[in-house]
Amino acid sequence: MKTNLTKILALFMITGLTFQSCKPKNAGNASSSGSAEKAYVAPGKYDEFYNLVSGGFSGQMSVYGLPSGRLFRVIPVFSVDPEKGYGYSEETKPMLNTSHGFVPWDDLHHTELSQTNGEVDGRWIFGNANNTPRVARIDLASFKTAEIIELPNSAGNHSSPFITENTEYVVAGTRFSVPPDNANGDIPINTYKENFKGYISFISVKKESGEMDLAFQIECPGVNFDLSHAGKGKSNGWFFFSCYNTEQANTLLEVNASQRDKDFIMAVNWKKAEEYIKAGKAKRIAAKYAHNKYSEKTHTATSEMKKEVLVLDAKALKDICYFIPCPKSPHGCDVDPTGEYIVGSGKLAALIPVFSFDKMIKAIEGKQFDGSFEGIPVIKYEAALYGEVKKPGLGPLHTEFDGKGNAYTTFFVSSEVVKWNIKDLKVLDRAPTYYSVGHLCIPGGDSKKPNAKYLIAYNKITKDRYLPTGPELTQSAQLYDISGDKMEMILDFPTIGEPHYAQAISADLVKDRSIKFYKINENENKYVTKGEGQAKVVREGNVVHVYMTSIRSHFAPDNIEGIKMGDVVYFHVTNLEQDWDVPHGFAIKGATNAELLIMPGETQTMKWEPDKVGIFPMYCTDFCSALHQEMSGYIRVSPKGSSVPISFSLGKTKPIAKN
Repeated sequence: MKTNLTKILALFMITGLTFQSCKPKNAGNASSSGSAEKAYVAPGKYDEFYNLVSGGFSGQMSVYGLPSGRLFRVIPVFSVDPEKGYGYSEETKPMLNTSHGFVPWDDLHHTELSQTNGEVDGRWIFGNANNTPRVARIDLASFKTAEIIELPNSAGNHSSPFITENTEYVVAGTRFSVPPDNANGDIPINTYKENFKGYISFISVKKESGEMDLAFQIECPGVNFDLSHAGKGKSNGWFFFSCYNTEQANTLLEVNASQRDKDFIMAVNWKKAEEYIKAGKAKRIAAKYAHNKYSEKTHTATSEMKKEVLVLDAKALKDICYFIPCPKSPHGCDVDPTGEYIVGSGKLAALIPVFSFDKMIKAIEGKQFDGSFEGIPVIKYEAALYGEVKKPGLGPLHTEFDGKGNAYTTFFVSSEVVKWNIKDLKVLDRAPTYYSVGHLCIPGGDSKKPNAKYLIAYNKITKDRYLPTGPELTQSAQLYDISGDKMEMILDFPTIGEPHYAQAISADLVKDRSIKFYKINENENKYVTKGEGQAKVVREGNVVHVYMTSIRSHFAPDNIEGIKMGDVVYFHVTNLEQDWDVPHGFAIKGATNAELLIMPGETQTMKWEPDKVGIFPMYCTDFCSALHQEMSGYIRVSPKGSSVPISFSLGKTKPIAKN
């Protein structure tokens, strides 16, 4: 087996190098098809879809229009963002709090739109933090991160955030199994098999507000969980996870986690898990994790540290988890719109297995098991298998569906997207990508009702597609028209970070809900200043609060004196504008954090500790009017112990204070 595996790995490496060093044979047809007009969106016209793309190692989420490929916005989620002051303003710092303290970066791999009755509904989109395990909820009315919850007993939150068909739960599986948080972690790494566990987290989502809560976790064997999807329709109530490293290796995984010919798809009966929770079968386990929320009323985030979590033991409760053998190192695990077919993948396989939900249930009822793995029943491969797609390509990763009975799978090594029929498992079409495609996206492609107009491929390597920019090139997405029988590439466009998963949604479900500005009279921020007449500077010991307003084209106040060395100064800036798309920025010379970016009707706070005596200019960083350059002011900093009193003004041309 090891000899055969070595040959397969060698073949994949050689083939991968070939595809990364030259174009596929039919590249010319794809790139000169003359169909660019299909992606053209005239000036002043709207795109048909929002495309919400993970930023990978940037920790952010990006928003593009389809079919134009235009970048509309980068949403700060798990990483600080100096453009918007996210993670720098006092109001947003709590969003990045964790049990490890303030963590200013993460690795956002996957996005998942909320659904109602199995259809995307345009309310929220969820994102995962792969490094320090967390799940975020982004409100699609404001395109802001509304909530982040940390996941205990986890490491590497890659298998996340996937949802049930009515968004009852967002589910996350740990990538790296580790000892539980309440166990002694000071143990030899080579005791992996005995002491390391994998946890599946079920995060409940309130129907109206979207507020999240870590409802429960399932303790599973120590393997690596990869991607997952929930059942739908007939399979609603189940979740399916791909997992690898069933060898339970802890070193040189590329070899030691590739010894067996198969890994597993894990099927989880979450309805049964709920029954066990109600029956009191879960244990309350000590765990420390952060739950952070942002309020649109106060424009302020809060962070609460939770102390325990409910845990079910899959080994003890033998009818909530089942393993289905799957080709080695599966990455994708996808469920078709009917809920009947579960598509696995094996990164080292030359076929695609398709499992039947009905056959899986019959196998469970008939106890068609091939033993167990770490106490979890293993369903016989043939008992759950619907069939196999033969010789589809090299390196199958992810699959999406068009709602017409067809599936589309990416192939990383052979750099292509392959279209195949779910019922007869026949390949219908293949289209090259440039190069090494990972995820793909069809609008609504993992829901009950896909929109089979476009497919977007997200590629890891671009090489000769764009102008060179040194050793690192831009990331890439490529747009295909799939409205006909054949896939046709009509556009490629750069993306931020490293795009992994993405989702797309009809613009009509989102754009009319968009917040245009915050009503100033409804601003409940503790430090709001609702008019220039209320602007002031208040000293409380060595802490100084500046209650400031901004409006085209000045700050009030714009001259401040009496600040002293050793003071901690908080600038609470309220944007008085009540018009769409008129934010104001705020920055101070020498400040060691970022600017503020304040939306109309919003209040944001900058903390500043002057580092020397002198005059410090402040100014608006966001071009807001013809007199934007004039929107500035001065702060005077005096020595510690100085007798210069606090004073402030707007529009006075004479000195307001003397030494």
